[in-house]
Amino acid sequence: MTPEPKSEQPRPHGWIGIHRGHKARPVEWLAEKFIFLVSLSAIAMVLLIFLFVAREAMPVFFGEANTALIQPTIPVAELDKHSPAELQRYLDLTPEQYKSVDHDTLLALMQGKLDEQNEVPENFRKDADARINTTEWKYLLQSHQWSGYDRPEYIWQPVGQIKKFNIIPLIVGTLKVTLIGLLFAVPLAVGAAIYVSQLARPRVREVVKPVIEMLSGIPSVVVGFFALLVLATVLQKIFGYQTRLNAFVAGIALGFAVIPVIFSIAEDALTSVPRAYTQAALALGASRWQTAWQIVLPAAIPGVFAATVLGFGRAIGETMIVLMVCSASVMSWSIFDSARSITTTIAAEMGEVVAGGPHYRILFLLGALLFAATFVSNMIGDFVIHRFKNKLEGKR
Repeated sequence: MTPEPKSEQPRPHGWIGIHRGHKARPVEWLAEKFIFLVSLSAIAMVLLIFLFVAREAMPVFFGEANTALIQPTIPVAELDKHSPAELQRYLDLTPEQYKSVDHDTLLALMQGKLDEQNEVPENFRKDADARINTTEWKYLLQSHQWSGYDRPEYIWQPVGQIKKFNIIPLIVGTLKVTLIGLLFAVPLAVGAAIYVSQLARPRVREVVKPVIEMLSGIPSVVVGFFALLVLATVLQKIFGYQTRLNAFVAGIALGFAVIPVIFSIAEDALTSVPRAYTQAALALGASRWQTAWQIVLPAAIPGVFAATVLGFGRAIGETMIVLMVCSASVMSWSIFDSARSITTTIAAEMGEVVAGGPHYRILFLLGALLFAATFVSNMIGDFVIHRFKNKLEGKR
C-alpha cells in the first residue's frame, strides 16, 4: 500500500519561512549590515589612531631622532665623497625630499648645517652633555649624571639648550596618581554598590543611585578647580605635609571622577546575581550583611573586577584634574610630593612643540606607551574575568 500523503499544516498569516536574507527580510538584513559596519568602523578608527600615533613616534623607536647640540659635520667640499643615504641622514631628509633638491640647494643645506653648528655658544662646546643624543633609549629610561649634578638623576626637562627626555618621572607620577585614585575610589564605589543593591530600602535606593551616577556628569575641570582651591587646603591642614599641590591631592580628586564609573558597573553586577542566592541564605539564618558580603559579592566578582579595570582606564587617561592640581615632574615615590602624569605632559606641551621635532616625537612616544599600557591592562582584566567566571561556573 502506498502511504497517504501528509496533509500540509496551514501556515499562519504573514508566514515567510525561516530563511533570513536580503530577499526574505530586506529591512532586517540592511539593519544587521549597518550595525556590523558601524561596529567595524569603530574598531578601524581605534586601529587608525594607534597607527598614526605609532608612525609619529617611529623615529624615536628606531633611534633616528637626534638632539645632540654638537654633531659631526660634513664640509661642503666633501659633498661628493658621501653616499646619498649618508647625506639624507645628515640633512634629515626623506628619500623623496633628497631627490627633489638640486646640487646648489644641497650645497646650501650643508652650509646651513655648518652655520648652525658654528652658532653653538662656546660654553656648551666644552660641555660633555652637548654631544649626547637624549632621545636614545638609555637616556629615556636610565638615570644619568648630567653636568651640574652630583649624582645620576631622572630628569624630564624638554626646554633649554640641552633637552632631557627621561620618561621615568612621568611613569612614576602616572602610577602614583592612578593608584591613589583607585585606592580611594574602589572601596567607596563597591561599598556604595553593595548598600544600594542589597541593603538599602527601595525609597533610599531611588535617591542614592541617581545622585552617585550624576557625579559622572560633573566636568573634570570643575573637579580640578574644587581640588585646587578647597581640597588641597583641607588635606594639607589634616596631614600637615609641606607641598600643598601633590600626587595625594590629585589622586583623591581623581577618585571622585572614577567613583561613578565603578559604582554603576558594580551595582549592575550585584543586582544581576539571582535572587534565589539571597533568599536561600536568608532562609538559612544569615543576616542581610552576611548575605551581601559572603554570598552576593563573591558571585558578582567578575563584574566588580571589570568595574575596577574600567575605573583604572578612566583614571590613567584623566588629564584636566591632574593638570590643575599638580604638574611638576619630580622623580619621587612619596605621595606627598608633586607629580606629573603622561596625559598631563601631552596636554600641556603638545601645543608648544615644533611639528616633526624630537620633542614632538617624544610626546607621541608617550601616547603610544599609554595606548599600549591601557590595551595590556584591558587584556589582563579580560583574562582574569574569564578565570573568575570559569571558577564560579565550575568549568576547567
